[in-house]
Amino acid sequence: MMPVSFVKLTLVTFGLVYAVALSGMYAFQRDLQYFPTRRDPAPGAVGLTGVTPVTLTTPDGETLVLWQSPATGDRPTILFLHGNAGEIADRADRLAFYQARGYGTAFVSWRGYGGSSGRPTEAGLLIDAKTAYDHLRAQGLPPDRIVLVGESLGTGPAVMTAAANPVGAVILEAPYSAAVDIARRAYPWAPVGLLMKDQYRSRDHIAAINAPLLILHGEADRVIPQGFGKRLFDLAREPKTFLSLGPVGHEALFSPATWAHEVEFLDRTTGP
Repeated sequence: MMPVSFVKLTLVTFGLVYAVALSGMYAFQRDLQYFPTRRDPAPGAVGLTGVTPVTLTTPDGETLVLWQSPATGDRPTILFLHGNAGEIADRADRLAFYQARGYGTAFVSWRGYGGSSGRPTEAGLLIDAKTAYDHLRAQGLPPDRIVLVGESLGTGPAVMTAAANPVGAVILEAPYSAAVDIARRAYPWAPVGLLMKDQYRSRDHIAAINAPLLILHGEADRVIPQGFGKRLFDLAREPKTFLSLGPVGHEALFSPATWAHEVEFLDRTTGP
């Protein structure tokens, strides 16, 4: 048998290591959740034409960059809420794709990303999304001509914004039931429900969306496994569509083939 003192020392050492690991996770958790870049090129520098950079001021005093282009005819405008890495300049090809098909675009750069001020937090991103939505409404755009498209992390703010404000349609790319659900899967040994600041509980809000909903998700997505998207879909109200993108991963969000599915959906649900 091992000496009692050795067992106690082992338990104390394990406890200390565990406490240090949890403290580090708590202190640096947002560095593990958000990966912004701070480039701020003009739209023309990344090959875009007909796109106007707009500066928005949030109610809490941050300055946001938004790239906007007008719709053709009565087409809706897509308010795009990007994921946790990079910036809107990295999505220039997506913006051009929507633009070429006649859709208006409003790509907002989260606080702390691109040329926007501040640091990203869940509360902050929700303010940013609402600020961009209010900007479109102030321009005279009716709610049914605003489409929310959320990409990965951006699906949480998209869900919560659409749950609290009328929109014409909602598209969610590789969404999660809640960011804290993803964290629990990644760190089963940690009490992430108690430690996580930005939990993005989409599952608590999805049923309040009163607009056509499309969820797209790859079967081989390891960043946000498809099961989380299906769970969110099950909680949503009709009309809703779940489209499996086949044996592809998270990279499918950056594919024109994925965006084409979205345009087909919008042509059916928001067309004349």
